[in-house]
Amino acid sequence: MSITVKNVTKIYGEQKALNDVSFEVKPGEIVGFLGPNGAGKSTMMKILTCFIPQTLGEAFVSGHNVEEQPMKVKKSIGYLPEHNPQYLEMYVKEYLLFCAGLHNVENKKERIKEMIDLVGLEKEQNKKIGALSKGYRQRVGLAQALLHDPEVLILDEPTTGLDPNQIVEIRNVIKNIGREKTVMMSTHIMQEVEAICDRVIIINKGEIVADKPTTELRKVSGASQLIEVEFDTDPNIELINKIEGVTRVQNVHGTHYRIECETGSDVRPLIFEFAVEQKMKVLQLNSEEMNLEDVFQKLTKG
Repeated sequence: MSITVKNVTKIYGEQKALNDVSFEVKPGEIVGFLGPNGAGKSTMMKILTCFIPQTLGEAFVSGHNVEEQPMKVKKSIGYLPEHNPQYLEMYVKEYLLFCAGLHNVENKKERIKEMIDLVGLEKEQNKKIGALSKGYRQRVGLAQALLHDPEVLILDEPTTGLDPNQIVEIRNVIKNIGREKTVMMSTHIMQEVEAICDRVIIINKGEIVADKPTTELRKVSGASQLIEVEFDTDPNIELINKIEGVTRVQNVHGTHYRIECETGSDVRPLIFEFAVEQKMKVLQLNSEEMNLEDVFQKLTKG
């Protein structure tokens, strides 16, 4: 396994940021590491990259123990933190040359050119980093994370600050990288996870609440179907909740409601019957599967 985490707990004073967390990430796998703010994502990534030690448990990267062999771990990891630290007064190529020197990269100029082409920095390579947009600074950060050809890539919010076209480009870069390397990435953009990740780990309040292939994650919440319905007047929500198969009712806006149903339940005929009994009209009714954002909210909000 490229990443192995065994019963890791991290305690800050009286606060338990991680509680007995265990998971594995295989070579060539792209895993989304998700959770609300304060859930423990960044803490886990800092442990794996040897920035902070765990309180209990063990963690291994490329077979190296993060506490006992930190230098070997750091050599095998490419890391792009959420707040991407850079020397803003340096030129792009100058900065990458500096980073290549830190890693003792062979054929530095050739490798830097390769990374600049890979992340799309050709037009910006002769500018100072401080003159770049936030999106291009992210590209510089991704280039430095890949310079030394690491086995494992850990990305914390890699598309922060990118415009829609840049996001698609960086997604493609990450997908291509994932064919040869292990990628673990944190993000709040659910479409990004569905587009890139093979598997999703969701952490909430320091504990893992889901660890599934992306295609199977919708099933773990116990409700995989959504009904979008609009009535002509406000309904009695308590009565809708009593309809067989309904698990949750949420007002979207006005008389537009989202109704969650049990797996395999088709409550549309029952909703029509309810409307007739209440002398109401159904203006529209659509059925769809829960998307990843719905599942995320259900798992992290209870």
